[in-house]
Amino acid sequence: MNIAEIFHSIQGEGKLAGVPSVFIRTSGCNLRCTWCDTPYTSWEPEGEEMSIDSILSRVEEFSCRLVVLTGGEPMIADGVEELTRRIRAGGRHLTIETAATVWKDVECDLASIGPKLANSTPWDREGGKFATAHDVNRVQIEVIHRFMEFEDYQLKFVVDSPRDLDEIDALLTQLSPYDPASVLLMPQGVTVEELAAKNSWLADVCKSRGFRFCPRLHIYLYGNTRST
Repeated sequence: MNIAEIFHSIQGEGKLAGVPSVFIRTSGCNLRCTWCDTPYTSWEPEGEEMSIDSILSRVEEFSCRLVVLTGGEPMIADGVEELTRRIRAGGRHLTIETAATVWKDVECDLASIGPKLANSTPWDREGGKFATAHDVNRVQIEVIHRFMEFEDYQLKFVVDSPRDLDEIDALLTQLSPYDPASVLLMPQGVTVEELAAKNSWLADVCKSRGFRFCPRLHIYLYGNTRST
């Protein structure tokens, strides 16, 4: 399995924001989000091949019960099914961060589902050569539904402007029934200033619809740096 990094930090996003967690970040992605904040797992993937035993040994170096499997897109990683089973068999709580475009028979305690909106399509990046494939693949309703069948899930949308709200509403109509408290709206940005410009109006949207506002806590704690 190609692994970009394994590190111990504070969960910055979602229902478990603020909780110490061990992150396993796979390298490789089937999408090319224009605002991707981990290009070393997508646009220019890097990492090292590691066996599942080696990955688990690294995780065991940290006295931490919560594990987050993220990427890139972990669902395209070879052996991800076995990895998730063995993490949970070891008594750890596992979150899977996925765009939910690919389904594999994995296990988890929290499915963190991040459907990509039209704001992610890289029409202007690298001449738009990845744009069409990205746009076709970025939302797979049947796959999202399968991840929503886990005991706990969150639907996390990256919001760049108020224009994104109509698209979110349309997607949620297709995903009904859903728990509004499990719908997370997260501002797009990799600096405190970018986030601050969106926080207030996005929080008001969450108040009016019963959604959860999702800060990017790690940006406030560490900035846009690796292994955080």
